[in-house]
Amino acid sequence: MKIFTLALALIATTAHAQDYPAKPIRLVVPYSPGGPVDIVGRLTAQKLTDELKQQVIVDNRAGGGGNIAVEIVAKSVPDGYTLLMGANGTNAINPNLYPNLSVKPARDLAPIGMVASSPMILVIHPSVPATSIKDLIALAKAKPGAINFASSGNGSTAHLSSELFKSMAGVNMVHVPYKGAGAAITALMAGEVQVMFVTPTLGLPQIKAGKIRALGYDAPARAPFLPDVPTLTEAGVPPTQIDASWHGMFAPAKMPRDVLAKLEREVRAAIANPAVRERLVKLGLNPVGDSSAEFTPFVATAVKRMAEAARIAGIEPE
Repeated sequence: MKIFTLALALIATTAHAQDYPAKPIRLVVPYSPGGPVDIVGRLTAQKLTDELKQQVIVDNRAGGGGNIAVEIVAKSVPDGYTLLMGANGTNAINPNLYPNLSVKPARDLAPIGMVASSPMILVIHPSVPATSIKDLIALAKAKPGAINFASSGNGSTAHLSSELFKSMAGVNMVHVPYKGAGAAITALMAGEVQVMFVTPTLGLPQIKAGKIRALGYDAPARAPFLPDVPTLTEAGVPPTQIDASWHGMFAPAKMPRDVLAKLEREVRAAIANPAVRERLVKLGLNPVGDSSAEFTPFVATAVKRMAEAARIAGIEPE
């Protein structure tokens, strides 16, 4: 009887993977259209649509610093048809800033794999009379509270990077949160705010167009796509300790293992595709495409790192 039951379970498990996906898949993006997570999500969804022979539909659910999207996915039926394009903000920063939420990413979501990562660029509006980070710091010290910095929302990677920069540079700038990185950089280009930490995905086109100016790269070495822009360290400011804005896919925690394994294989295949990798690199991203086994401890470490970063920046949990 036990052998028969085991055989039935094995058949059911195999059937799961063979039948999946039998209908369109929803990929929930926790930020508004136009931001880096959205751009990466749409690129990944397009390739997965080809790989899985089912449409992967991007569903933007901005709000709550990304917590709304996380809750939607975590509470969805764990059948592989509702997934999350997570990021540093939603899965590493938010667990430290919102400890009382009913949904816990580490408990309620299963990491599928990292898609890509990228360091941040410190940029300013062209009207700001600063041609270097040293100039910006001197200006901020001369006019405390007169300079505003944008972010994609409270607790976002851009927010935490800016708070750490303020702390280490010893300056007072005012935080102006927006609903998504796309809205934030639009405000920066319009001159509503003066400073922002931005991903290459979002910032490079605007830097090249002269709509914003790059002052520093938050990484150990200069970016090959911005060779004339110094690192924060070169400019005399320690790096913010947020060494990458990463993007990865997650599923509800109780999803069948065979479905998770199939998604992991397909995501890795998508990121290994030369055309996809070339597109990611052109966007200023580092293609990753790791396994669930590699991504899971990375996320756990990132949560701890962000807790320390929030402490240094003086950001209190809500």
